Amino acid sequence: MKHRRPRPRRRVIARAVGTAGTLAIALGAGMTPAMAAGKTPNKPTATGFSPDQDDTPWAPQHDAAPPQLKAARPQAVTPPASTSALQLSLPAPTGRHGVGTFSLHLVDKSRTDPYVPGNKPRELMVSFWYPASSTRGHYRAPWMPSASGAHFLASQGLTPQQVTLPRTAGHVLAPVDTKLGKLPVLLYSSGLHSDRARGTVLAEDLASRGYLVVTVDHTHDANEVQFPGGRVEGNTMPAGAHSSDTLDVRAADIHFVINQLGAIAKGSNPDVDHARLPTGLSHAVDMSRIGMFGASLGGAAVDTAMQLDHRIAAGVNLDGQFFGSAPRKDLHRPFMLFSSGTHNRNNDGSWRTLWSHLKGHRVDIQLHGAAHVSFVDDEAMAPQEASLLRLTPAQLQQVYGTIDPNRAIEIQRVYLAAFFDKELRHQHGTLLDGPDKKYPEISFVR
Repeated sequence: MKHRRPRPRRRVIARAVGTAGTLAIALGAGMTPAMAAGKTPNKPTATGFSPDQDDTPWAPQHDAAPPQLKAARPQAVTPPASTSALQLSLPAPTGRHGVGTFSLHLVDKSRTDPYVPGNKPRELMVSFWYPASSTRGHYRAPWMPSASGAHFLASQGLTPQQVTLPRTAGHVLAPVDTKLGKLPVLLYSSGLHSDRARGTVLAEDLASRGYLVVTVDHTHDANEVQFPGGRVEGNTMPAGAHSSDTLDVRAADIHFVINQLGAIAKGSNPDVDHARLPTGLSHAVDMSRIGMFGASLGGAAVDTAMQLDHRIAAGVNLDGQFFGSAPRKDLHRPFMLFSSGTHNRNNDGSWRTLWSHLKGHRVDIQLHGAAHVSFVDDEAMAPQEASLLRLTPAQLQQVYGTIDPNRAIEIQRVYLAAFFDKELRHQHGTLLDGPDKKYPEISFVR
């Protein structure tokens, strides 16, 4: 793998900086103080798409939470006995089905992991979200397992004694609702150094609407991935890794996961630890209807993955800048660009380039009032943690946008479902035809 010359890793923590009060946020924004002050460094693009810059707030280096700490299990600091942990929550899914979930440990013996020495095979953790026939007797899954969750909190300067991460709406190993027949499949890729958990509010909502959603952690790119036995693997990517190379690794991860879905559809269990699968799963995987969506760099990975694997029939990029040669290749399958309030193809040359090469059904919509990190679970969680992180309402708006968080999530859910319903289920509504009075926050970029 080719890499750029390494550059110093930015330390990003929640704090006010200097007398001007400029801000750097821990919860995945990755903003520098200069960015918070409205200054954008002048540097060349990774793709060469002049004159746009790749250091804009939607660029992948701004996905990341702070650099992972060395300890996989951070030392807890016990607060005073009178202090109780803040319980975070996520908005409930809006579909009519209960949601089941489980995770798989997958190993691709055909590839070595490019981010660690020793020619070790590529190892992944993925989570499945699906409509369940019954959730009774099946506990709700945590947003993150305990060890990786503690690591995630430590990256924000918090502990499990201060904050309890959310429970999801997914019930572990609940039986699949086989009355729905084969389910269309969606794959999800998160931002640079981000975790699959941060796509939960979208994944479980799509599952409640009848989709089988697979969220993928890209090991050693993500800041924390917990494997069976409590082992946590952190981010070991070279600081100067080229974004296009990173996208190639992610696309290969997705290709491998789709192959494992094919094995499940044939009755096999690809989990290397022989973990239990939910009842009815093998009969629910529809390999003829596969889509993909992702946030930020994960959104850019959708195009690269679609170029690699033609089984992906439709894709959505949630506010991610493209890199490498993929945007300059024709794509004859449906694609939706879904951007924040300050980003679209008018100020991102990589989006303009891709748009000209989209030969299938194409949609470009913009969510006004939203910011780059409005498309991940932080949108719901950050306002709840604001007091602990000592963030003012103005600072929250600076990073997460002015739109109400629940409204932002509602709109994302509705438009994602509308796109995949049209492309994978052939259920055509009017929502994607143009502006809708119910959602004035959405504009169509023409």
